[in-house]
Amino acid sequence: MKKLILVLVLILAVVGVGLMLPKKEYNYDYLRLHIRANSNDELDQTVKYEIKNVVVQFLSPYLCNIKSKEEAVDVVNKYSAYLNTKCNTVLKQKGFNYSTNIKIANEYFPTRTYNNTTLESGYYDAVIVELGKAEGDNWWCVMYPPLCFVNKNENSMQINFKSRIYGLFKKLFN
Repeated sequence: MKKLILVLVLILAVVGVGLMLPKKEYNYDYLRLHIRANSNDELDQTVKYEIKNVVVQFLSPYLCNIKSKEEAVDVVNKYSAYLNTKCNTVLKQKGFNYSTNIKIANEYFPTRTYNNTTLESGYYDAVIVELGKAEGDNWWCVMYPPLCFVNKNENSMQINFKSRIYGLFKKLFN
């Protein structure tokens, strides 16, 4: 009997430790945008925001009415070469001797709140716009659902979010 209790206690301890370990949690329903400045130099930080404006203004018409993350990825893939050229033109016009690199990758993001929506920390697919060495402070937002790509004239846009807790209860009680 003592052995059985000991085994149960050990199993519970192992399960408890496993639950406390950090998990690499992927958030498949979101596509984020991450713009990394070349450095923290004031000029590099300023041009980062100019590049952000170029990216957001160019992609907004294409992203404001999409229905899935896959559509957003398709839009980015379709226009990334053009957008890269457009960003490099801005950098060149401003006198910078570095260029832009645009890619899609899965990266860790801290918890972030956009208006009334909080995205928990975790791994998200993201469009990464690297400026030069990409060693400076960065700017990010959400491309899908379009939290930073909302057409200001369109008040009827509806964004649906999923609740993990609701989903868990639904699974348990259905």
